[in-house]
Formats: sequence, C-alpha cells, structure tokens
Amino acid sequence: MDVSIAMTGTAEAAAVDLPADFLADARRKFARFVAEATERPGRVLVLCHSDADGLAAGAILTLAVRRAGLPEVEVHATGKGGSAWSDETRALLDARQPGAVIVTDLGVREEPVWDGAPLLFIDHHRPSGLPPEAAEKTVITGYGLDPVPTSGLLALACAGGVSGMDVDDLDWIAAISVLSDIGDKAPFSLVAPAKKRYGAGVLRDATTLLNAPRRSPSGDASAALALLLKAAGPRDIAKGTGPEVDSLRRDKEEVNAAYAEAKKAGPKFAGPVAAIRLHTPCQVHPLIAQIWRTRLPKLIVMGVNTGYRPGWVHFSARCGKETNLLDFFRAHKPAGADSRSYGQGHDQAGGGALPMPIWNTFARELGFGPDMQVDTDAVPAAGPSQMSLTL
Repeated sequence: MDVSIAMTGTAEAAAVDLPADFLADARRKFARFVAEATERPGRVLVLCHSDADGLAAGAILTLAVRRAGLPEVEVHATGKGGSAWSDETRALLDARQPGAVIVTDLGVREEPVWDGAPLLFIDHHRPSGLPPEAAEKTVITGYGLDPVPTSGLLALACAGGVSGMDVDDLDWIAAISVLSDIGDKAPFSLVAPAKKRYGAGVLRDATTLLNAPRRSPSGDASAALALLLKAAGPRDIAKGTGPEVDSLRRDKEEVNAAYAEAKKAGPKFAGPVAAIRLHTPCQVHPLIAQIWRTRLPKLIVMGVNTGYRPGWVHFSARCGKETNLLDFFRAHKPAGADSRSYGQGHDQAGGGALPMPIWNTFARELGFGPDMQVDTDAVPAAGPSQMSLTL
C-alpha cells in the first residue's frame, strides 16, 4: 500500500496543535506499522481502554486501518480491572494469533504485551518504561507535550497523515475523546468546529453515555464500542435507539444512583491528603475525587473504593499543578505494591489498586487512622492485579 504522508481536512484540525516534528515522526511510525501489517498474515488486533478516550482511539484506529485496505481488524476494550499486560489479554492474543497489534490508551511499559507480532503503542500517559525498540518505531506518546493530547486525538492525527486513510468523518469521535478526558475548555482546535457541526449538547450526551459502561458494576464497554464503530455521528448515540443504546442508558442510570449516594460521603484528612471512602461496585471514585478536588484545591484528594473489586481497594486521586501525583505515589509506595497497578495515570489525575492488607499499610503510612482501614477477613483472598491504567 501507499504509505506516503497525506494531508486531510478534519484530521489536520486534530494535528494542528501538535508540534510539527512530533507529528511527522508519529505519522512515519504509524504509516510504517500499517505497511508492515499489510505484509503479514493474520488480522490486526487493537487493544484499547474502556473509557470514552480509549474507546474513541480504538474505534478511530480500527476504522482507519480497515479503510486502508486491511479488512480483518478486531478491537477489544479491557474489562473491569483489565490491562494490556493481564493474563486474560495474553490468552486473547494467543487465541487470535494476530499479525499485528495496536495498544492504545493503556499505558506504555517495558514489559512485552505479546511477542508474536509487531506492536505499536499510541498513548498519552507517562510511560513507566519503554520497549527496546521504542525510539525507532514502537511508541507514539503525547506525554510531555503541552497541552497533552488525548489518545483519540493522537489516533486521528496519525491516521489522517497516511494516504488511503480517509478519516475526516471521524472528527466527532476524537472530539468525544477530548471532552471525556479534558472537558469543554480543552485547548484543542478540533473541539470548537465539532461542537458547531454536531451540537455541543449532543457531543456531551454521547460522551456521558459512552463512559457509563466502564463505570457500571460489570465494566463491560462492548456495547459502547460497537456503537462507536457503526454510528454515523454522535446523534446516533445521544438520541439513538436499539439494544446498545438501551444498554448504555441502563448503565448510566445505575452509575448515577451510585454517584448520588457516594456524594454523601465526607473526607478524612492526613497531612496533604484528603480521602473519601466509598463502597460500591460502580467506578465512581474518580468522579468523587474530582468534585472534592474543587472544594479542597490545595490538597491531594483521593476517592477510595472498597467495593469495586473483591479483595482490593481502588483509589483515584486528583491534585493541582503544583503537585505531581505520580511522583507522590512513587515516594509513598508501600512494600508489596505492584507497579503495574499502583501509582499509574497522569501527573494530576492518577491512582491505582492495592490488595486490602497493603492498602491498610499505605493508609497508615500516609497518616490516616482506623476509619481508613479495611477488614481483610471480610472479603475473598486477592488474586493478581490486572488494574487498568486510566483512573
């Protein structure tokens, strides 16, 4: 296939805020990866996170690669507590035997995801390590740029630079990724024209619905991903009908009820940290951290959920720009914490998961009292962590 660099309309709106040298390098890496994939037997498999940014990046990359002439492209979103490095993911790859793999919005690490095929990372989190060939061809990361682009925005910018990939109609998906991760005031040129073209309210409603499944007790975002792959625009999601839309609306109702209950909880304090303890199978602890962050702007604020997954305490933290969360977590890492599930995310929005006994040590060392300790005899024994990165 022709992998020369092309220039297209709305894909350029996604690319305009990226440094020229970064963009050129990212597009070369992506074009080279697609060219290699066309020469290999087997399907392309896309692994993505289950939030709206991860789903957006996964959908854009899947549709783009199909349009480039590779029809056998599968996309899988991680489930509750899943990651690109989990045993479940490795079993999936072993079963599918793909010819090439794209991992997006799931972080970047030194450890291999799978050794059986070429692999490309497209991501915006701080890498915890880099694969051996990262500098040459395997990693496209927006971390360190100012502003940091979402994975969905990176996906559209990369795909829009490859001849044969017409992705101008996917601008709304990239806009959803930005609204989900950054919000209405995101400093990216793609957002304003997308709002004008599709309607700001429609985009926001679609974003909320797409985020609902991963916050639900099941954590199953397959219906949201299926909608993104077949929808002609955000109205098909926000105002649409059918089993997938109905499923998302049920998830939203359940999450809203859990969120309303969680908002009744108040914070406990230890030094520079405020923690709000919850117990729900819904992933509302990031939302609670965010609302308390605005009320306690000088503190690190953590939503702490003891009911999200048996045997584990999941926590999501927010802070101001004067603090780097990832550095804070590294400085306070408790003995026995697994770096694959602890202290991951962004500089001002991160978190993780700890087995309950290790959580108790972590909370105690931070200075919290008995009200932040959990009863380790009241839950099943914890198995290996498969915590997803984005929190």
